Amino acid sequence: MTENSFHYENLKRCGRYAAVFAVMLLALLVMTVMNINTGTVDISAPEIFRIIFTGQAERTEYNIIWQIRLPRILMAAVLGGALSLSGFLLQVFFNNPIAGPFILGISSGAKMVVALMMIFCLSSIGSFSSYALVGAAFAGSLLSVGFVLLVSKKLQNMSALLVAGIMISYICSAITDFVVTFAEDSDIVNLHGWSLGSFSGMSWSNVRIGLVIVTVTFIFTFLLSKPIGAYQMGEAYARSMGVNIKVFRVVLILLSSIFSACVTAFAGPVSFVGIAVPQLTKLALRTSRPLIVIPASFLGGAVFCMFSDLAARTAFAPLELNISTVTSVFGAPVVIWMLIHREKERQ
Repeated sequence: MTENSFHYENLKRCGRYAAVFAVMLLALLVMTVMNINTGTVDISAPEIFRIIFTGQAERTEYNIIWQIRLPRILMAAVLGGALSLSGFLLQVFFNNPIAGPFILGISSGAKMVVALMMIFCLSSIGSFSSYALVGAAFAGSLLSVGFVLLVSKKLQNMSALLVAGIMISYICSAITDFVVTFAEDSDIVNLHGWSLGSFSGMSWSNVRIGLVIVTVTFIFTFLLSKPIGAYQMGEAYARSMGVNIKVFRVVLILLSSIFSACVTAFAGPVSFVGIAVPQLTKLALRTSRPLIVIPASFLGGAVFCMFSDLAARTAFAPLELNISTVTSVFGAPVVIWMLIHREKERQ
């Protein structure tokens, strides 16, 4: 390859990256405006910007935007990005494009521990802080991923590993349902809606805590871009680059579990985002470089969850669908396409 053609390819590649990020940022802005504008009370786009940037509005419209819609939109973006990165890290860890927190049972493990804490501790304690919920979800995530890791040592086949993850998910869901069956109605008044997944009812306190946890975890993930890139080339190559494989794999699992736990604690289990979005992002960028894919996956997850939340609120308004219902409708076909495409590549 000549020097001119190399520069041309490099410029072409950078132009593609810039175009993808520009489209994502534009989609993020459009989704933000549409989510704020859509609801039982219609507020025009100029009015939205005036209220946000000047604070001048009628009290009702001001409260609708600042106390109800904005916290929900921001949490959908933050948690969507977190879920996408959780899936990306698991895909790197298992070298498996179908790996994700929902498929491998990690979200179900987090849901199980949070549900158990709600049922058995809420009556005696009275209330939980958001950090306690995230901690419980994190413990459940580690519990599930521990079982997955034990199984992965015995099963080298990708399909068998995925089936094992699904079985772990069923076991955790069965335990949760069994305990809920014998719980007092007063203990599970808010558990049913949460367990099906929803971004409704978010507050600015939730936004602050979620943003802090996700931002810190995102920074650590981004700083691992170089080791992740080396690990994608194979363990032998990563060792030659000075990566401590054992420590690195533990860190990957911890970061992925924190992302997944934060999502489950605030919004309940959300399906398919962690599988579909990283793959679509890499397809759009035509690269697997973590330095590019990590921020792009976060943006893609944010846009995808904001779109899904908008669809959940408006598809059958005034009824609201569970967020996992919508993400499954759009995410599951992507997973099916990935399986078919992967099988064609092998042939």
